[in-house]
Amino acid sequence: MSLYEKTKRAFDVLSASALFVVTLPIQIPTAVAIAATMGRPVLFRQERAGKNGEPFKMMKFRSMHDVDPARGRVDDASRLTGLGKFIRATSIDELPTLVNIIRGDMSVVGPRPLYMRYLERYNEHQARRQEVRPGLTGLAQVSGRNGLDWEKRFDLDVYYVDHRSIPLDLKILWRTVAVVLKREGISEEGHVTMTEFMGNEPTATTTEPEAKPVVEDKKS
Repeated sequence: MSLYEKTKRAFDVLSASALFVVTLPIQIPTAVAIAATMGRPVLFRQERAGKNGEPFKMMKFRSMHDVDPARGRVDDASRLTGLGKFIRATSIDELPTLVNIIRGDMSVVGPRPLYMRYLERYNEHQARRQEVRPGLTGLAQVSGRNGLDWEKRFDLDVYYVDHRSIPLDLKILWRTVAVVLKREGISEEGHVTMTEFMGNEPTATTTEPEAKPVVEDKKS
């Protein structure tokens, strides 16, 4: 394990533990509100792909009702609650994910953890995003979040894998604060969440990002 990886892991454990404790006054009322409006369970657990494609259960606060055709709850837009919109916009729904960081499933900074089924849909270039632990925030999130299309997001993920360093991680964290406060790129245009990644066109090619990532253009 390199010095960077040791330093990063120590930072992950210390910062995630501290943030989890500090945000308990937010998490507890959120859990109560979810139980009152949506019932139990309060947490949403879903299998995601970790480093080297290893599966883990990612935890978030619930923001949607269960599928219920009788009540017209058949897609994300109809299932998302008013409380759910708020906790997504403010990223409060992500706070339980701090436990995944403490456990070592994730890092504070890295490519976002995606569905296991996507692994077989990546091309060779895109699959390189799995070479590192997934993150709570990442280069794609501070460069457009869900407002980016899949190809651009994956290019930024691989750019991070190739250029990861303490200075880059700190720049991403600095930019994350601004993104959360401005509530930028919460969903893909015309959708309440990001659309499904179905794979690549046969003729599609992926390269380095056409332009330098947003975080690289910012001076801190």
